[in-house]
Amino acid sequence: MHASVDRTESRRRFLKFLAGSPLIALWLPNGSIEESIAAAFQKPGGASLDEPTLQKLIASPDQALNVFDFEAVAKQTLPPAHWGYMATGVDDDATLHANRAGLARLQIRPRRLVDVTRIDTSTEIFGVKWKTPIIISPVGSQRAFHREGEIATAKAAASRGHLQILSTVSTTSVEDVTTARGAPVWYQLYATAKWEVAQALVKRAEAAGSPVLVLTVDLPAGRNTETLERFKRVDSRTCTDCHQPGIKGRLKRKPMFEGLDLTGLIDYYAPNLTWDFVRRLKDSTKMKLVLKGIVTREDAALCVEHGVDGIIVSNHGGRAEESGRSTIECLSEVIEAVSGRIPVLIDGGFRRGTDIFKALALGAKAVGVGRPYIWGLSAFGQPGVEKVLDILRLEFDLIMRQAGVTSIDQIKRAYVVDGSR
Repeated sequence: MHASVDRTESRRRFLKFLAGSPLIALWLPNGSIEESIAAAFQKPGGASLDEPTLQKLIASPDQALNVFDFEAVAKQTLPPAHWGYMATGVDDDATLHANRAGLARLQIRPRRLVDVTRIDTSTEIFGVKWKTPIIISPVGSQRAFHREGEIATAKAAASRGHLQILSTVSTTSVEDVTTARGAPVWYQLYATAKWEVAQALVKRAEAAGSPVLVLTVDLPAGRNTETLERFKRVDSRTCTDCHQPGIKGRLKRKPMFEGLDLTGLIDYYAPNLTWDFVRRLKDSTKMKLVLKGIVTREDAALCVEHGVDGIIVSNHGGRAEESGRSTIECLSEVIEAVSGRIPVLIDGGFRRGTDIFKALALGAKAVGVGRPYIWGLSAFGQPGVEKVLDILRLEFDLIMRQAGVTSIDQIKRAYVVDGSR
């Protein structure tokens, strides 16, 4: 009898693990995915997970050994739909998984007999020196993960000295985030299909002191978030207070859109976004303009041609198009195309200090992280975000010493090889 109970519990835990990945669809018959996800979020007997169960995971940020420890807590803390929103990719989530696989294929070539007693992890972007090349990427709707949302993230960014980029669909205004941060943040823009709305958002960010505008260009017409939809189906909560039909309903809790005329808009995506818009946008603001979502040499060259100030190589963490190609695999051709004329940053799948080292070796100026700090936020609020940043910085510091480099500018292409060849 005891052995039977153990087997049942083991099976439940295994299903819980599988529930976090859409690859479960490859093994389970049609119609069983949602049932498996629902079962994974329940204790035996149908009761919800309780505090003693959570205590089997890390109980405080200080207990975390790596960022994935926060993922496990976040998965059991968040409602299924909120977890699904954060965890989803698009279609089969192939691009989401490709981001990790691409980084895993790269290997580091350490050098020996170098004095690494002191190292310098600082980097400079647009004339501003940062303690670390690790950037807090824009993530929307952060109050879906913790009641303090973007405020907690901003305070963590301030306490640890990280550059922060705020999402257009933030659940906190750029003014309040700037106050919490104690300094201006970069502002990420979803332009919408209406120039007047984009212009109002830009002027508001500029008035708040944001020095850099980050235009996202990889979501022209929506996306197919299957994993999110599957998790929503097993979420029994009533969500109409926050989520209502139509563009006004979707943006109800997004303060950056308050008071704007949204007539004629279907969503905040911009299917009419072109290089002409980029030129017009650049002419309308004194902020530096960075394009986020550039993944090819052709578009990188056009960025330079159109006077763009910087690029973020990004596939939206696998949440935009289903290209099946990782950002780390896109980086080299973008670097080659710009030839050092503008800085190139990158995000997408970065979970370890070694991942950050690899991107810098291939020419990136800085590296953005998204899901890891949201795991920390979901699990423990501001202290969770701070610990995630601490872990990544510690790991990055360590691999620099292990590789025998004492400053960022020493991390060159020769330090990495493609292990799949």
